[in-house]
Amino acid sequence: MMDVPALKEVLRKSQEPQGCFFNRTQEQVDALLQGLLTNRKRYGYMSCPCRLASGDRNKDRDIICPCVYREPDIHEYGSCYCGLYVNKDWNDEVVDHRRVPERRPSADKR
Repeated sequence: MMDVPALKEVLRKSQEPQGCFFNRTQEQVDALLQGLLTNRKRYGYMSCPCRLASGDRNKDRDIICPCVYREPDIHEYGSCYCGLYVNKDWNDEVVDHRRVPERRPSADKR
């Protein structure tokens, strides 16, 4: 079973080359990574811990981390919805830290 430090290293190596960095607030990162591990154990996949997963992988495909909303969120706000991934400018406080709105359609619109 993977733990938070191991998951952090795997994701760091795969995401940083894409320009996606972990939020500099380590407590938040660790809590979100623990949520991903909990969801993997619960559902069999790492759905975003900030969104309600259905337990159906096909219905939740858009929120499997990194979710499909991450790229547009980071492009527009410098951070993804849950704040796990940010760009360098966000961590360096070059851009304002604004609340990222939910892009995922409500369940009745999916």
